[in-house]
Amino acid sequence: MKNGPISGGWPIATLNNRGRQSRRALISGLLTFAAAGCTLPTRLAPVPAEKTVGALPLGLSNVRFFPSVQSAQLIAEGRQAVQRQRVALGLGPDAALPPTQFLSLSGGGDDGAFGAGILVGWSEAGNRPEFQFVTGVSTGALMSPLAFLGQRYDPQLRAFYTTISAGDIFEARGLTSALFDDALSDTTPLWKMISNSVNDAMMADLAAAYQNGRILMVGTTNLDAQQPCLWNIGAIAASGQPGALDLIRKILRASSAVPGIFQPVLIDIELDGQKYQELHVDGGAIAQMFLYPPNISLRNQPYRERKAYLIRNGREEPEWTDVKRRTLGIAGRAISTMLKYSGKNDLFRIYATTQRDGVDFNLAYIGPDFTTPHKEDFDKAYMNALFDYAYQQARHGYPWKKAPPFLATIQE
Repeated sequence: MKNGPISGGWPIATLNNRGRQSRRALISGLLTFAAAGCTLPTRLAPVPAEKTVGALPLGLSNVRFFPSVQSAQLIAEGRQAVQRQRVALGLGPDAALPPTQFLSLSGGGDDGAFGAGILVGWSEAGNRPEFQFVTGVSTGALMSPLAFLGQRYDPQLRAFYTTISAGDIFEARGLTSALFDDALSDTTPLWKMISNSVNDAMMADLAAAYQNGRILMVGTTNLDAQQPCLWNIGAIAASGQPGALDLIRKILRASSAVPGIFQPVLIDIELDGQKYQELHVDGGAIAQMFLYPPNISLRNQPYRERKAYLIRNGREEPEWTDVKRRTLGIAGRAISTMLKYSGKNDLFRIYATTQRDGVDFNLAYIGPDFTTPHKEDFDKAYMNALFDYAYQQARHGYPWKKAPPFLATIQE
C-alpha cells in the first residue's frame, strides 16, 4: 500500500507507527492488570527424562506402560492375563482357549453417543460378547469401564450420553485464561460425574474382571515426556493400594482433557524419595484410538481365534462448514481437521496390524445417512438422535465393516 494522506492529514506509515505504539501500551497495560489479579497455575517438578520409564505410579510396575519402549512388559502382562483366564475357566495348561474378543473405543467428544448406542443396542440384540481386551481414548476412555463391565452397566452408559449437556462437562473460564491459566475451561463438573460413576462398587467389579484374565487399557498423553501412556485400569483396581480409586478417576479425566480446551491433569509420582508430577492430557493428542501396539505381533503368541471390534465415534466423510475468517475459528477448524485425519490414519494402522496377525477386523462409524444438525457441543437433542441411530442399527444386527472405508472402496 502506498503511503499518503488520509483524513486528518496523517500519512499512513506514521499512523501505523503511532497505532502500533498505542496497541503495545494498551496490551501491556491489560496484561499487567490481568496478571495482577490472577494466580498462575503451578506444579511440582516433572519426572526427569532419564527416569520417565522407571517412574511407577502407586509404586507398581504393571499399572502404566510406555508402548514404544515397553513391548516386553506388555507381552508379559498379556501372558499373565492368559494364565489368570485359564485358572478362572478351570482350563489346563494345554487346553484350547476360547476366542479373544477385542474392543477399541475412539475419541470424539459428544459423538460418543454413537458408541454408547452401539453397545446398548448390541446388548439388547442378545449377542454382545464379553470382551477380553478393551481400550479407550478420550470419550472412548470415559465409556470404556462401562463397556468393559458389560450390559449391567448399560443404564449408566445410556444416561451419560443422553441426559447430559455442556454444563455437566465443563465451565467456561474468562478470556484471560488463554494467557494465565492451563485451559479455556474447567472440567470440575466432569470430575464430579466421573467420581459418582467410578466408585468402590465399580472398583470391585474392575478388580474381579482383572483377576479373571481380562484387561482394560486407557490412553493418555504424557506432555512432559511427549509419549503415549497405556494405563492398566484393572491392575490399578486390583492393587488394593491407597489412592487407586483417585488415580483411576484422574486417568479418565486426563484422557478426555483436550489440550488448551480442558484443563490437564497432574499425576503424582514418588521416585527415590523425591515427589514429582506428570502432566497428562487427552490420549487423542497422539492417537484417536488404539488396539495393541504394532511392535507386538500376536502371531508370536499361542494361537487362538481373535476378533477385533472398533467403534469410531465420528464420521469418515469430510464435513463441510462455513469457516469464518477469525483466528479462533480458523485454528479450531484446522485442529478438528487434523484430528479427523489422525483418526483415519489410526484406522489404517490398526487394520494393517490386524491383517498381519490374522485378527478379524470389524469397524463401526457414523454413516452419511445420519443428518441431525449439530448446533453446539454436547447438544442433548443431537446426542439423543445419534444414540438412537446407533442403537437401532445394533439392535437389528449392526453391519460391521471389514476394512476402513478408503481401503474398502479400493478393494471393491
